[in-house]
Amino acid sequence: MLIQSAGMPFPGEVFLVAAAAWAASRHLPIALVMIVGYLAATAGSDLGYILGRRGGRPFVERFGSAFHIRPGQLALAELVFARHGDKALLVAHFVFGLRTWASMLAGMANMPFWRFQVFSAAGSLVWVAAIVLAGYALGSNVGLIGAMVGAIGIGGIVFIAVMVSVLVVAQERATRRR
Repeated sequence: MLIQSAGMPFPGEVFLVAAAAWAASRHLPIALVMIVGYLAATAGSDLGYILGRRGGRPFVERFGSAFHIRPGQLALAELVFARHGDKALLVAHFVFGLRTWASMLAGMANMPFWRFQVFSAAGSLVWVAAIVLAGYALGSNVGLIGAMVGAIGIGGIVFIAVMVSVLVVAQERATRRR
């Protein structure tokens, strides 16, 4: 969570879901998973903010190409954060890709740290709670999920995965065209 929230593309939510599912099997207190996830997300966001504030645009321009960030996208993101930074921080946690860069963009936009902290912490709390509860529900229903997988079969799961992938790619292309 800390790595992802600091600005590095990393599947933090996968580990959070896994920890919550593990908690559902009574191996870990769910409150501990939620607290550690929240603290890691908040600390990572603070680190990303500092990197954006100190390194700014030159830092992102230098390393952004490795993560497929084009200058036009960067300029648009800076404009959005300058106008709607607080709302963007709340929503960013729920938008794949933006979650990783939101804190850095807030720092680049010179958002006051106290304001950043309030909205980032609020967004982190809601996002972590949602992910942990989803993981907990998943872990509590492992038997049901296993039965569904058995009924659908591997072919059905592969078909669903392919269909979801096609929809994601189609939406990504439509977004790039706009």
